[in-house]
Amino acid sequence: MTNALPASFLDRPIAHRGLHDISEGRPENSFEAARAAIQGGFGIELDVQVSSDGRAMVFHDYELDRVTDDTGAFDARSASELSGLRLQGGKEGIPALEEFLRRVNGQVPVLVEIKDQDFALGPNVGPLEADVARVLAAYRGDVAVMSFNPHSAAEFQKTLPHVPRGLVTESFPEDGWPVPAPVLARLREIPDYERVGACFISHSVHDLDRPRVGELKSKGADILCWTVRSQDQADEALLFADNITFEGYLP
Repeated sequence: MTNALPASFLDRPIAHRGLHDISEGRPENSFEAARAAIQGGFGIELDVQVSSDGRAMVFHDYELDRVTDDTGAFDARSASELSGLRLQGGKEGIPALEEFLRRVNGQVPVLVEIKDQDFALGPNVGPLEADVARVLAAYRGDVAVMSFNPHSAAEFQKTLPHVPRGLVTESFPEDGWPVPAPVLARLREIPDYERVGACFISHSVHDLDRPRVGELKSKGADILCWTVRSQDQADEALLFADNITFEGYLP
């Protein structure tokens, strides 16, 4: 069994992709959003993708188009090229995970979501997880890793067993995932929690009354949830979850 989540992940709301607000010059998953979260005393959730030269970079999408002025596949660019691409609405480039954590420097907890590199939530993973493990092995702040793909979580069970790991979970609607229906049906019931040595899940706020979520909580799992967008929604979510990941308002 992996280490439990540090208390810092449960005693303050977690800012989804940092405390971002593009109207204030703080793009999602940016250094600016990290600074704002630290100033507000919030935890930080971030996403990581892999560069063409195997570096873990803080970015959500598989394509550059939505949040930069460039186009094309994210993983076709080197870490150096990606760091030079300014995020729309901000002044800085796409962060490398190593530099992002250097700037956070343990001031707030960081929740790292590993984006699926198999594209079918299957076993074709490893290079991104390896670089994340390299970076986190040297980091001394509170940090945890999670992924929709249980094979990714299993990689960290082998390479970084002392770092808390979890699964990102939801109802896995068939119209929301380019994944075979039987795979989605299986993942809905969170069957891999024990197998990968998870200590928490981060579950969709719209599906928190799922019986399996309550079962895991009764067995000692910490329950986080995503993505809360109002105080009313937060109040309802906290009837089931131990903490929220939020955006678009201040808790």
